[in-house]
Amino acid sequence: MKKIVVIGATGTLGQAVSAELKARHEVIEVGATRGQYRVDSTDIGAVERLFREIGKVDGVVTTTGKLHFGPLAEMTSEQFWVGLRDKLMGQINVVLAAQQYVNDGGSFTLTSGIVGDEPIREGANATTVNTALAGFVRGAAIELPRGIRINVVSPTVLTESLDAYGSYFRGFESVTAQRAALAYVRSVEGAQTGCVYRVGS
Repeated sequence: MKKIVVIGATGTLGQAVSAELKARHEVIEVGATRGQYRVDSTDIGAVERLFREIGKVDGVVTTTGKLHFGPLAEMTSEQFWVGLRDKLMGQINVVLAAQQYVNDGGSFTLTSGIVGDEPIREGANATTVNTALAGFVRGAAIELPRGIRINVVSPTVLTESLDAYGSYFRGFESVTAQRAALAYVRSVEGAQTGCVYRVGS
């Protein structure tokens, strides 16, 4: 049994990931505003405090991150920073702060999304952030010490999120959060590093 931290555990995807991992592991659930523990991952000091409190773990999963959707012609710099600050740096902050707390042979599993490969209208911020996350994972994979692995899961739109985001994803096949969660299990329990696990198309 491994000790796994799931940051974003109170969200739709995070709940499904936690449920899959709980079958075999001790799962520590972290939310932004509710949950066993809470953290604002855009604040690296807060992430450092979280892991000082939790201590050593075998794996860290992040299913967090806000993005800005809107026409590029009308997008402001501050709107573009939403995704850079939240989904990109929020997850990178976790890796930077938590790497010393991950046991030998442990893992990080981050979350990107299909628009990194399949751009959509009004999704320039999302495409930028998701592509950057894949690049970070490839770069970090060759430097993390002590056999620590890092991967990123890139799901298509979730079935549970179609009411909110379906209009952006016309023609895309959705997947359930439970199906997407299986890719996180592959990352946590597998042996690969530097990989993008694509779920759906």
